[in-house]
Amino acid sequence: MGVRMNHWSTVTGTVRAVRRLRHSPVTLVYVAALWILALATGSVLHGPSQGLLNEIGGGLPALSDGRWWTVLTSGLWASSLWSYLAKTVLILILVAPAERRIGAARTTLILVVSQVGGSLLGTGIIKLGDLAGEPWLSSIAGELDVGPATGAVGVGLALTCTMTTMWRRRIRLFLLVGIFITMLYIGHVQEVVRVAGGLVGLCAGLLMFGRGGAAASAGGRGTRWRASHHETRILVALAVAASALGAIVAAFSQEPNGPLEPLSFLVAATGPDPDTLKEACGSGGSAGDCRAVHAEQLYGGLATFLALVPALLLMVLADGLRRGRRFAWRLALIVHLALLGLAGWLFTEAVTDPSFDWSDTASNVWYFVTAAEALLPWAAILALLLFTRRHFDQRADRSSWLRLTELVGGSFFIVAYIYVHLAYMIQDYFRPEPALTDLIADLPTRFLAPAYLDLLPTRFLPHGDVAKLLYVYLFMVFWVVALAGLLAFFWRGRTVSQTGAAERSRRILTSGSGSTLSYMTTWPGNRYWFSEGGGAAVAYREIGGVAVTLGDPYGQDAARIQAVRDFADFCSQRGVTPCFYSVTPRVTAEVEPLGWNAVQVAEDTVVPLPDLAFKGKKWQDVRTALNKAGKAGIKAEWWTYQDAPLGIVHQINAISEEWVADKGLPEMGFTLGGLDELKDRDVRCLVAVDADGDVHGVTSWMPVYKDGKTVGWTLDFMRRRTDEAFRGVMEFLIASAALTLKDEGAEFLSLSGAPLARLDRGDQPGALQRLLDLTGRWLEPVYGFRSLFAFKAKFQPEYQPLYMAYPDPAALPAIANAIGRAYVPDLTAGQAIRLLQKLRD
Repeated sequence: MGVRMNHWSTVTGTVRAVRRLRHSPVTLVYVAALWILALATGSVLHGPSQGLLNEIGGGLPALSDGRWWTVLTSGLWASSLWSYLAKTVLILILVAPAERRIGAARTTLILVVSQVGGSLLGTGIIKLGDLAGEPWLSSIAGELDVGPATGAVGVGLALTCTMTTMWRRRIRLFLLVGIFITMLYIGHVQEVVRVAGGLVGLCAGLLMFGRGGAAASAGGRGTRWRASHHETRILVALAVAASALGAIVAAFSQEPNGPLEPLSFLVAATGPDPDTLKEACGSGGSAGDCRAVHAEQLYGGLATFLALVPALLLMVLADGLRRGRRFAWRLALIVHLALLGLAGWLFTEAVTDPSFDWSDTASNVWYFVTAAEALLPWAAILALLLFTRRHFDQRADRSSWLRLTELVGGSFFIVAYIYVHLAYMIQDYFRPEPALTDLIADLPTRFLAPAYLDLLPTRFLPHGDVAKLLYVYLFMVFWVVALAGLLAFFWRGRTVSQTGAAERSRRILTSGSGSTLSYMTTWPGNRYWFSEGGGAAVAYREIGGVAVTLGDPYGQDAARIQAVRDFADFCSQRGVTPCFYSVTPRVTAEVEPLGWNAVQVAEDTVVPLPDLAFKGKKWQDVRTALNKAGKAGIKAEWWTYQDAPLGIVHQINAISEEWVADKGLPEMGFTLGGLDELKDRDVRCLVAVDADGDVHGVTSWMPVYKDGKTVGWTLDFMRRRTDEAFRGVMEFLIASAALTLKDEGAEFLSLSGAPLARLDRGDQPGALQRLLDLTGRWLEPVYGFRSLFAFKAKFQPEYQPLYMAYPDPAALPAIANAIGRAYVPDLTAGQAIRLLQKLRD
């Protein structure tokens, strides 16, 4: 049923998109003009004729001869049928939404400014490069070209200035990396002009709408570029995938001419050209070189897949990076190091060749510059991977590794055995005829992509279709299996946090009892201690010689009490300082006879459900929120993150990223969940959705267990839109959750503990308690813990203090460091400075 509804949503979404085009007259006129001119001038299949191109094509010769109108007319034709189709789709995707969002007049202005400005700026860059003698720009200085994408890309980048942080970041990265990679690989006039037009459009958007977009209009702080773990992974994955796609585009482009093109064959190649074949097999070439080039020619048609294996591998690794996989990060690092190493080796081979002319100083300077340009993207991605290493912390478990090893290793040995065995049986179908030792020695070469055949000797060639099937296509089967297996490993392979101790801990939790925070023990990053007999468990993080627990011990009631002392003994034996953090008075009472100290660090707010009724003056705000939502047509919908429609998931991600960026500081973890923690199927999301499908806010709820049954739910994730969300959306969501869960038989809701906030019970606080209260006031402008605590008072909760218990006051500096690093493990020096600035303000 859910699948059918998703399909229906896709169909209805497409219908709505088509209908919206009726409200995009500028887009429709532009597309119509493009095709009418193409049909009228016979340019549909192969672009404008040479005579027409001389009149309407843009480039340095046109402006030099005074054909100023070409800055506009070059954007009204395309170079081929595929280009017309692709550019039409691009215009519909970029210009139509802009027209609906910022209006027809502004869209037209940006479209024209981007087209004209891009043409002038791009041509100017080519002129300067030609004057400086830069080889690439000099080679295209005499070209004329057409293409309607310049203005469209400019409009798309200008439109990002009106978007929320997440979409602004993603679309800018996608468009900018896409147009720059295309320019650097293909390198014709139109690619240079397109980059210039995109930059002009972005500048126009910044001037018109400012830097903040939607966030700025909501709060004036939309310029932050801080990304969560989840978003950082996606951005790095996009960068890696874009570099691979650029090489694929160059491989299938006609006459690519960009500065990266000379090395693109290392990632994707379509085989040697006739000149290469003639050179290798001519009088100056060797028999081995000739065989290697002939071997490369075999990789055509379906076997082109093998030529694209390096690029496809990078695409698969990008998916692994998107999922935060550590192995994908390591393999991507190795691949980019290998690419840089091979490129450096080729460069060294070229300059040490006896035919290299060191006397031509000017040419040599530009040769070295071109080589540096070709290496720059891979070096930049390598630096990006190193800089973002901490975000890729998802390690696969043993069983996933075994399955991958069996699949890839097994297919490797099976393919190798079949090749050697069958090729030996038909060895007379190869030239020269190989011996068994030759077939075995040739195995490593056969597993290589064709671009790398020069690294190892090519000993023989196939003669006939059967031999070619073994020589080429058998090894394509291996790479299909290997890439598919690696993709499945990233997609479905279980991580360490999902297996072993984590699974055992989850079983103890779900079959026993725990506190309102106990479900947080299932989150990644925790270690686990188990009591003798396995009746109870403790989740903790060991940082700087301190073992900080996450809440109370959990499991069977009798074992939970004893687990407090047993865990303290376990830490003492290992020379580690124990610290029970965010624990209930039940734990502090157990360690008090041991001479431990305790201080309140948070206040849990629990709403009993059996007698809940929103009646009386004290519930006025909640009733108002429910009434407003009803009048506005906003509904509360229950989903799990994994099963929610893509439209809702994307909006949840965007809302969360806007919240993170607005802080300008890292997301806090430990007892505060983010997007990654929503992916658990036992966590329920309640989403406020209006009639148009727009998400106004979202909350997540974690189960609380008692004797193996779910008796309550704890609030964790709370996010609301920064723009256009109706006031009271959080009150509406929490109240709706309370009513639904009450009907389901839940006993209570916990609105979770508010860190560094507490109820004033009239007691005299000690020095440490006063320090924590002061810290809470200091951090209020940044994280708003006390405001959140005050907000929760609207639901008339029962207050339950949460404590930190520790054995030795002398260990407090180490404990403070451990807790700080547990909450914000990735705090950089720059973020610390921003934090101090906010505290000062």
